[in-house]
Amino acid sequence: MIRHLSEIVEAARSGGKKRLAVAYGQDTHTIEAVYDAYQEGLVEPTLYGDKAAIAEACAQLGIDMSIFNIVDEKSDVACVQLAVQAVVDGRADVLMKGLVSTDKYMRGILNKDAGLFPPKGTLSHVSVIELPDYDKLLCIADVAVIPQPDFKQKTVIIGYLAKTARLLGVDTPKVACIAPSEQLLPSVVSSTDGALLAKMADRGQLGKVIVDGPLSLDVALYKEVAEHKKVTGSRVAGEPDCLLFPNIESGNVFFKAASHLAHAELAAMVMGTKVPCVLTSRGDTPQTKKYSIALACLAAK
Repeated sequence: MIRHLSEIVEAARSGGKKRLAVAYGQDTHTIEAVYDAYQEGLVEPTLYGDKAAIAEACAQLGIDMSIFNIVDEKSDVACVQLAVQAVVDGRADVLMKGLVSTDKYMRGILNKDAGLFPPKGTLSHVSVIELPDYDKLLCIADVAVIPQPDFKQKTVIIGYLAKTARLLGVDTPKVACIAPSEQLLPSVVSSTDGALLAKMADRGQLGKVIVDGPLSLDVALYKEVAEHKKVTGSRVAGEPDCLLFPNIESGNVFFKAASHLAHAELAAMVMGTKVPCVLTSRGDTPQTKKYSIALACLAAK
């Protein structure tokens, strides 16, 4: 079982190099992360961007730009289109966001004519977080794509969380449906949804997973809190592999608080597309971006 993000790099490397298409990959953070991934033996990278800007960034970093395949294009939107087309055509295995804004990147992914996102599909952002005081990696969703997932979308997201946890070696992932309280509150949607999802999982309707909900965050993460609050009979409380958040606000706040206040390391990717898509913030560290590349490479076929 993989317990540290550094081990994801090792696991991805053992699967062989993947072809990485980087949309508007011309900033120093992106190039440094892609270079590190290349040095780790994870990827053969193609950068879509302004060649002069790429050359300048490489010079700043002391990187030989000849290691990159470069498609010279100054328009960020065109770079996204070209990178998406490369993965759709089978010329790349993984897509990555560079300096381009998230909305332009997502529009390129969701473009029906491009063929990367299947009709009537569900797109979700899954993150893997390494918290200093938690004894295993946590898979969480959704923190960046679906503002208010409906019940059906939550069932799909649980599938994505489980698939990601299995990449880490967890055979039967334990999923906590996060709500304001561990008590079932009929007027709170996250509470009733959590209970229904747990019952569906009990009956085998969500695949090989163990789901419990509703669970407050403290009850989900800490067994002693669950015991203090007299939450009994839960196979998830105190030892979840995955957290399903009820909306983007709660997920995003947890994600950023874990990163900035708890100094957690993380990796992230978009799921629901034909290939894994790396979606990190322009402000994320090169380390986070490298781990995200490794996670997407591990997930790639």
